Amino acid sequence: MTAVAPPIDEVRKLQHRLQEWLLLTPVLRCRTLEQRRGGDIEIHAKLEFLQRTGTFKPRGALSTMLSLDAQQLKAGVTAVSAGNHAIATAFAARALETTAKVVMIMSASPVRIDACRQYGAEVILADDVHTAFDLVEEIRQKEDRYFVHPFEGPNVALGTGTVGLEICEQVGEFDVIVIPIGGGGLCAGISSVVKQINPVCTVIGVEPEGADSMHRSFASGQPEAIEKVTTIADSLGAPFAAPYSFELCRQYVDELVMVSDDEIKDAMGVLFRDLKIAVEPACAASTAALCGPLNDRLAGKKVVLLLCGSNIDWKTYESQARLGQGARC
Repeated sequence: MTAVAPPIDEVRKLQHRLQEWLLLTPVLRCRTLEQRRGGDIEIHAKLEFLQRTGTFKPRGALSTMLSLDAQQLKAGVTAVSAGNHAIATAFAARALETTAKVVMIMSASPVRIDACRQYGAEVILADDVHTAFDLVEEIRQKEDRYFVHPFEGPNVALGTGTVGLEICEQVGEFDVIVIPIGGGGLCAGISSVVKQINPVCTVIGVEPEGADSMHRSFASGQPEAIEKVTTIADSLGAPFAAPYSFELCRQYVDELVMVSDDEIKDAMGVLFRDLKIAVEPACAASTAALCGPLNDRLAGKKVVLLLCGSNIDWKTYESQARLGQGARC
């Protein structure tokens, strides 16, 4: 298939509409990270983890649900997620005065499960991500709830595209943008919008080694699935790539890199020490790429890092982040 990117004027209209519920998250010039690199790079970070619900996910959820008619909204929505998309769907359902029944992974953080319930969603727990997708399909069929996909479809890309539009408006021209990839919905929206505005910008997507569905898809030329998700970055643990988001990524992403869990742990420590922020592993993936596979390649460049989410409890954070001084960056 050939996927059509969300038009800039439609992205701008949605951006204006989302102001009723969402925040314009700031962009930070990361001078401490620049100094760590010896001053050979200009680094800006889009702090999307400060968004309502703690991640970028409400953009896609609201974009999708705003397209539903009154009858479908009355029937309610359903979603599947390790946590962040479920929270966003619950948030959007409350904002639009409908109901949500979400399926989450049994191993999901209790903090994320509680957040869903606080927004009024009914939470169903599944043993693993593959079972979760089966359960959400069963709910959709039995209850006629609309399935709000976590990363696939034009409405999702339209929503995440608002992040790309904001970055271009806030930063101006830049050379490179580094974006975490799970299912690809975030990267698809941002990359397609950024490339329409700034065609010469290099877009780099980052996947964890234990959830490399997009790498496999790029290699084969079609959406691929993985047998098992094995990474601490559970928010990037999509079990498969999907046609629309895959095609947009293939059109607009210049390169994919992978980072290990150890590199992610180091990056969480770097962000804590240098920026004084405690974020979830998925959020640290772009910094992990900067400190790891991209470490020697971005000298003289103006770089934007996408920092995507902060839904993590302190106990889990403390067990994952490497807060010592040994991290390379």
